[in-house]
Amino acid sequence: MKKQLANNFAARLGMAGAFASAMLFALPAMAQDSRLSLADRVARLEQQAQNQDQGGIGMVNQVQQLQQQVQQLQGQIEELQHQLQEAQNSSKAQYSDLDSRIGRLEKGGNNAGGDAGQQAQPQPGNNPQQAATNASAQQPAAAASAGNNASPAANPAGAQAAYDVAFGAIRGGDYVKASRGFRDFLQQYPDSPLTPNAYYWLGESYYATSNYQVALEAFQRLVAKYPQSEKAPDALLKLGYTQLELKQVDAGKATLKSVTTKYAGSKAAGLAQERLRRLQLQSAN
Repeated sequence: MKKQLANNFAARLGMAGAFASAMLFALPAMAQDSRLSLADRVARLEQQAQNQDQGGIGMVNQVQQLQQQVQQLQGQIEELQHQLQEAQNSSKAQYSDLDSRIGRLEKGGNNAGGDAGQQAQPQPGNNPQQAATNASAQQPAAAASAGNNASPAANPAGAQAAYDVAFGAIRGGDYVKASRGFRDFLQQYPDSPLTPNAYYWLGESYYATSNYQVALEAFQRLVAKYPQSEKAPDALLKLGYTQLELKQVDAGKATLKSVTTKYAGSKAAGLAQERLRRLQLQSAN
């Protein structure tokens, strides 16, 4: 009986030893599996983080592309606005030119009517007494006509009135009427003290309707013929502006620089300096 108990105890002890040995061999393997599983989890987390970073970069790229598209659309809108403004200015210039031509045609028609009326007058007959009578009657009329055709420059009141009408038109924004009025003034009163001012406002009326070439001529004539006029600095400034509008950039810059040197300290010089600064900024961009 005791021997049988001893054998059972030995058998159980052997089984316990075998189980312990198996556990000793299994623990390193389980630890290794645990380490591999942790590494896999870390790798998985790193991959997720990388995917998120790539997604963020993709979003940034999309935002940048959208910003570029918005900038392109803004540029197209500005270009369309510029084209619309040019079309409007062109329409104004064409209207001004048409009005000018109609005015010339009207004047030509009136002159033709006057000539026809003169030609329709009966000619004196061959009767010497009648011829002498007609000659005597014509002498006072000729004298009166000579008095009426005296130089308009001798009529300062008439010159001032004509100038005021044209100047009132330009102040009221009626540039077509103003240009016509100043043209008539310059034809009738070329030697008036108001002539330099009339040239300046004539150029302004054409500049306002984008008829830049005619405005250029008016400003150039003022600067050339009346360099001592109080309007000379402003005329030279607007001459530079007009050259820029005509895409004569180098000439426009040179004219504006001459304003800053020739009329230093004046309001025109300050405006010229500011325009040159803006041109420099535009070229830098």
